Amino acid sequence: MEKKIKTRYRVILISILVIMLVAIRFFENSLFYDPLINFFRSDYLLHIIPPMDMAELMLNLTFRFIMNTFICLAIIYIAFQNINILKFSVILYAVLYLLGVVAFIFLVLNIEREHYLALFYVRRFLIHPLFILILIPAFYYYHLSRKRMN
Repeated sequence: MEKKIKTRYRVILISILVIMLVAIRFFENSLFYDPLINFFRSDYLLHIIPPMDMAELMLNLTFRFIMNTFICLAIIYIAFQNINILKFSVILYAVLYLLGVVAFIFLVLNIEREHYLALFYVRRFLIHPLFILILIPAFYYYHLSRKRMN
């Protein structure tokens, strides 16, 4: 039988994990190599994309994605305490990573000014934990619908 975590401890643990996600974002300039951070903060439509070490960029992008993913998966597991939801989330995050990286590499290698916005959003989806904002409500709805059936 699975041991359930009490609600107050779940709230505390999820709060700590959210603070960890915020810390990753707050310290992004010192933690990760990403010349696109400053590029997209400027008036990027008037400039050309900066030179970058693609291997280092991909390594840092992957590392950041993995850090965010582990924290998000912990949030999902603590919130729902269901191993099947966790397994499904792992698969979704893996598919998201593969699709996102392929799109990111394609956009960087074939970059033109009219693709800057697409590059911005694909990169944002990979480096920020946006996917959890979709998964939590979806799993909550699933959880409620299962309760009603029982």
